Amino acid sequence: MAGEPDIRAVWVEYRKSGDKALRDRLIVTYAPLVKYVAGRLGSGLPAHVEEADLVSYGLLGLIGAIERYEPDRDIKFETYAMSRIRGAILDELRSLDWVPRSVRSRAREIERAITALEASLGRAPTDEEIAGKVGITTDELEESLADIARSSIGALDELWTVSGDGSQVSLLDTLEDPESVRPADALDETELRETLADAIARLPEREKVVITLYYYEELTLREIGEVLGVTESRISQLHTKAVLRLKSRLANVGART
Repeated sequence: MAGEPDIRAVWVEYRKSGDKALRDRLIVTYAPLVKYVAGRLGSGLPAHVEEADLVSYGLLGLIGAIERYEPDRDIKFETYAMSRIRGAILDELRSLDWVPRSVRSRAREIERAITALEASLGRAPTDEEIAGKVGITTDELEESLADIARSSIGALDELWTVSGDGSQVSLLDTLEDPESVRPADALDETELRETLADAIARLPEREKVVITLYYYEELTLREIGEVLGVTESRISQLHTKAVLRLKSRLANVGART
């Protein structure tokens, strides 16, 4: 898309003049990125969250990306823009604060249980062990994981760290877009990527496959279900459990630093 000669020329001219018509042309050109990101984020959200709303939130991120992008940087615009589009959508969802308090509380309980069990067992705990630690049945654990998945807080996009300038950075962004990291933060971000990669490698096999296929191969949860021969809802639960394990591992590492 951005490699077309005429688009490169539009970028050059837009940077020189800041002409609104040229900006609008860039918005139209890259608008499919917004629909793509909104579609991926929306697939795990409750039915009452309209994709059209996500697209409108994402468009603000796209416009901001166009206005701030520097074509001479060694990073593709698509990579830069998708990070900003996703961030704009997530920021708006968080500001709406529509996730029930009980779901957030249960997510924290499960995360703390995983942290404690990993410390005492020296391995990834089973569903039965997690449920026992929380004080619920395995069926209730599965129901809780489904609720957390529908709330969007069970997403790798939601694993936040703090960069050197005090702003929040998505760890998924650091994996996808290492060129965006400021030199002063490069070491910290490299350590975060290595820590996250190690945490993913230590996940139970099926959860590791789900994380890899979803975030790296960009398959949908439905497509992953077809690959593994299970339902989409089961893949959603595996995805949420994997992310809670990763959050637990990263929080544990952060507490030691």
